[in-house]
Amino acid sequence: MILRAFLLSLGQFGDPRFRRVLFLGVGLTVGLLVAVTVAFVWLVGVLVGDAVTLPLIGEVTWLNDALGYSSVALMLALSVFLMVPVASAFISLFLDEVAQAVEDRHYPGLPPARAVSIPEAIRDGLAFLGVLIVANLAALILYLIFTPLAPFIFWGLNGYLLGREYFTLAAIRRLGAEDAARLRAENALTIWMAGTLMAVPLTIPLLNLLVPILGAATFTHIYHALSNRR
Repeated sequence: MILRAFLLSLGQFGDPRFRRVLFLGVGLTVGLLVAVTVAFVWLVGVLVGDAVTLPLIGEVTWLNDALGYSSVALMLALSVFLMVPVASAFISLFLDEVAQAVEDRHYPGLPPARAVSIPEAIRDGLAFLGVLIVANLAALILYLIFTPLAPFIFWGLNGYLLGREYFTLAAIRRLGAEDAARLRAENALTIWMAGTLMAVPLTIPLLNLLVPILGAATFTHIYHALSNRR
């Protein structure tokens, strides 16, 4: 069931709505990073001014430009590390559209799903990102103690978190929060295994940008399979 859901999701990556969510998330991320860089360079210029007087050297007029270029280089370096988590957070805001695209293609005739408002999506996305960061920071202790097992700890931990988040996203659209939690508890091992499959690409640069979309689509299939079996 997990493999079928995964392959069906891969086969739908050409869907315009999948691409729209990906491009929207990456575009917003690039825009945010550019805006932060411009604001940071402007702040440096305001603090330093057009010229500064240094002891024994006198007035220096090129320091502003040098710090400006250095600021751009610093922000570009930081963007390498910030790109993936920030893009994933933005993409997560639009995952309801991915789930709807899956249902439109593979489960036609369903009644309208419960709409997720933008404030609710932002709140849930930030909450999940926070849990993900805190859990992985706490896991650093285990990585140090059990270094050879670090990749498996990473996959297992993030697999549990991703499975819980994306299954809830898919289930809560069709069930209430209590029924979604109950169905998730009844199939905890299956959901954890599927989440671990999603966690493996997290360690591959650029490919990890696809994880939120692939996870939302895969768990939409898994939800319907488990719901039908139930």
